Amino acid sequence: MKKTLLRGLFNVLPLVLSIWLFWSLFESLDEVGSFLFGLVHINELFKGAGFLLILILLFVAGLLFSVSPIAWLYDFIIRQLMRFPFFKTVYSSINDIASLMSSDNKNKSQQTVLVHQANDTYVVGFIMANDTPEPLTNALPEGDWVPVLFPLSYQIAGVTTLVKRQDLTIVDWSFEDAMRYNLTAGISIAAKDKEEKDTKDALAENQHQ
Repeated sequence: MKKTLLRGLFNVLPLVLSIWLFWSLFESLDEVGSFLFGLVHINELFKGAGFLLILILLFVAGLLFSVSPIAWLYDFIIRQLMRFPFFKTVYSSINDIASLMSSDNKNKSQQTVLVHQANDTYVVGFIMANDTPEPLTNALPEGDWVPVLFPLSYQIAGVTTLVKRQDLTIVDWSFEDAMRYNLTAGISIAAKDKEEKDTKDALAENQHQ
């Protein structure tokens, strides 16, 4: 009975948490949209109207940023705000994360690699850029150095290490799958392989019958 309960928990919990996360996001954006409606003295039309308003505003913003004068004005404002050190630090960090997640601006240099360790083990990492900043290049010994990210399992964190390109083993593995593997310490891939194996076994058993 305990095993059955745990199986139910482990299968239902990810679904419930995912639905809760997306519902919380929906509620938050809906509240922001309702607040905007309130600024122009419009009562809430229906549940989700605020959420739709936010989506429409984001779509319009996307269209506006494709117009050169608007894009130039936005860049000018950002450059002025970047004069403030605290704003520059916060904005740069958030902007870098957004750029990393964006499929339109995805860095083509992101490559899954293996880094050989002294005890004959390997660590999965990711080349995040094809070169290093000039201050680092001047301080490092001669060689083709690249920044390699080593994500930490179950954390939104990682360690950036400078490694010579010749010491890296390139892996033909997508950034998304390899990152998921690292963040879950290999559990996600193991679970996926087990699910595929169970599906193949079930199909084989049905064909045999």
